[in-house]
Amino acid sequence: MMIKRKHLLAIAALTALAACDTSSYREAGAVVDKGNFGAATVNNAEIQTGERSYVIELAGRFAEEVPSTVNFAFDSASLDAQARTILREQAVWIKQFPEVRFRVYGHTDAVGSSSYNYNLGLRRAKAVVRYLGSQGIGRDRLEAIVSEGETQPLIVTQGREMRNRRTVTEVSGFVERHPTIMDGKYAQVIYREYVESATAESGLTGISSADYQSGGG
Repeated sequence: MMIKRKHLLAIAALTALAACDTSSYREAGAVVDKGNFGAATVNNAEIQTGERSYVIELAGRFAEEVPSTVNFAFDSASLDAQARTILREQAVWIKQFPEVRFRVYGHTDAVGSSSYNYNLGLRRAKAVVRYLGSQGIGRDRLEAIVSEGETQPLIVTQGREMRNRRTVTEVSGFVERHPTIMDGKYAQVIYREYVESATAESGLTGISSADYQSGGG
């Protein structure tokens, strides 16, 4: 009886071990990892290289120099004539900065369920991305399409509000491995128009473009 009992215990132990698939174990901390681990390191690196401050400055310029928002009819992701006009303005600006990436956020008003509005906001953002693509903007530069649904209203109301039914285009960063950016010339990208205008006037001032871009003095 003792031998049989030992055999049964051994078999039970082996069965329990076999049931444990160690390949399914995840690393410590995985339960709370929402994909943001390492974000602080990335942020610090961007600050040290100057990329973060230049992205913020370029984002400010975009918002000041072109309309960043287009609006939609109720329960629609179709672009009307005014929206297409605004997006063509955006495309002209975006083409001047091939090193820069952009993100489109889709929004809705509060009418309807949260899940429906999330998908509607996403459809609006995708419509904008498609139109910008038709204007010659590479889809790899519109690297993230984010829907905020009804969660970020401009006007707080439960009713229909066209100003809440919108997409917003924003600068999100620089294109990875772009030769200019990899060479650390963030400022030259931000102030390209100023550099070019000064270069154009250098014939009058006797200052060469090489002298201007070398800095110093």
